Amino acid sequence: MKSERLAIPDVILITPPRFGDNRGFFSETYNIERMREAGISEPFVQDNQSLSRQKGVIRGLHCQLDPFAQGKLVRCTRGAIWDVAVDARTGSPTYGKWVAAELSEENWSQLWIPAGFLHGFCTLTENAEVQYKCTSLYNKASERAVIWNSPELGIDWPVKAEDAVLSEKDMQNPDFSAAKGWFQYAGEKGQA
Repeated sequence: MKSERLAIPDVILITPPRFGDNRGFFSETYNIERMREAGISEPFVQDNQSLSRQKGVIRGLHCQLDPFAQGKLVRCTRGAIWDVAVDARTGSPTYGKWVAAELSEENWSQLWIPAGFLHGFCTLTENAEVQYKCTSLYNKASERAVIWNSPELGIDWPVKAEDAVLSEKDMQNPDFSAAKGWFQYAGEKGQA
């Protein structure tokens, strides 16, 4: 398994190997020992899956507050997405910064986004299917969100604002300034 720390080192791009032949392929997409070697030691307690039928769908930027803060291991099993993580940990040297990676059925990569980060993605293809593992269960009362195109973040999304497809709920999200104090940076390990 290949792993690469991105410009925000707590966010890790993982690419499991695929072994193919004339029948198709096999891949071990999750192995607790390989993940620990890559720096991901949190246990996963919930798996989620979404399907976005249109290109240009934006989902995010979402998170959950403590004690239900979620780390996520995200992968795209059909089509392609542009996956984004925003550091929302007050006191972090990368607070308010973002990183992104293309995840697709072709490149087979996964993105580890620890608790304390906002998460969102934009579909690059029609019928993009996304699966992700979470370190905490869903809790409606603790969910929070920031508007996808908050000027404070300056995220360079691969879709024009007029072409973005959002849910009614995500269109009402506040700017990034609302996230101040949602998470606290805990030092070198970067845990929220």
